[in-house]
Amino acid sequence: MTPSQCRAARALLNMTQPALAAGADVGLSTVVDFEKSRRNLPADTIGKLRKALEAAGVELVPEDAKGVGVRFSSPTAP
Repeated sequence: MTPSQCRAARALLNMTQPALAAGADVGLSTVVDFEKSRRNLPADTIGKLRKALEAAGVELVPEDAKGVGVRFSSPTAP
């Protein structure tokens, strides 16, 4: 996940940085610094952020020829 994907996912969800930090069980400064590209995070911390965003309803689209992206998750079939 890139910092821009993190910002875009939060925007899509109308989620605040404090809400993401709480949902991922990380400090607010971790989210702020990551989104501003001030800090490189360990893979496990990025995983926590990603999991919190995905649980809230977004899918992080991996990089391809058109770049990276974010979209709402599809509802799961019953």
